[in-house]
Amino acid sequence: MQQESRGGGGRSVDGGAATVFDHRQWQRSDEGGSMAELVVAHGRRKMYREVTLSLRSGLRDATAEFSFLRVRGLRKLLKLLHSVASDESLIPLFCHSQSIPELQVVPVLFQNTLKHPKDKPEVTLDHIFGAEPIKLISPATDGETSLAMRVLEGCCLINRESRDLALQYDGVKVLLGILSSLGALEQGACLDSLLSLIVDSSANQRQFEASGGLEGIVKRMKDVETEESTRLKCAEFLLLMLGQVYGEVDPPSATEQRNLSQLVGPNCASLMWAASQFGSTLVPEQRQVALVIQARRVLEALET
Repeated sequence: MQQESRGGGGRSVDGGAATVFDHRQWQRSDEGGSMAELVVAHGRRKMYREVTLSLRSGLRDATAEFSFLRVRGLRKLLKLLHSVASDESLIPLFCHSQSIPELQVVPVLFQNTLKHPKDKPEVTLDHIFGAEPIKLISPATDGETSLAMRVLEGCCLINRESRDLALQYDGVKVLLGILSSLGALEQGACLDSLLSLIVDSSANQRQFEASGGLEGIVKRMKDVETEESTRLKCAEFLLLMLGQVYGEVDPPSATEQRNLSQLVGPNCASLMWAASQFGSTLVPEQRQVALVIQARRVLEALET
């Protein structure tokens, strides 16, 4: 083995074959790789900074005393969630941000907008003329409540830990409590939020069952005086819940089938269990169309 070095390069000769090693070329390659890593790291830091800035701005407004300011904050948060959902590189950054208490979205929603009626303070003359007047906060409008539920839905779909945070505030129970006080459009948002809470969360599912959620939604679906759009949305909710929660892994148990049969009748229950498996092989657009068709079939079965 003979080796000769010239000007930073080396030549090795082995059995008549010669290979030239240029150490400067290897150094440039290492420097190029390091530079690329630095660029990627800088880009991630920049994206994370933008995510946190958007969160802080939206959360600041979402905790305001006036409803119009909270609406502005919720719209900022909803816009951020749309951006995160459309860019997979932002999803881990958003999930990491939700491990930081001051950046968590779900607690702000339940502390400021999605409040159970009993949690709202009663204002009396003593509060107004007393030495320590109560801090007055404008009540949430239906529009604000709907926005908050859309933000909640987005958080839960993107970040699984948001469902656990909602459980700390009895999120399922709160949503069920305010469902009846909302208009038709807001009720649709409420049902979507409920579904995002109970999917893949056994604790929230137990709270849904303990709070009589299934019975309440079935009752609303069967009420012919309820708006048609709301009844249809309730049927869609039940089909999605049966397919994604109860029938996700194993076939429905005898108890689950019996409970549903008692609520809607055996024929309609059989239809719902079969229809809940709709469109498992369809693309999202076709799945939504199939869901609406099956929901209408459920309503028709109730009326026969």
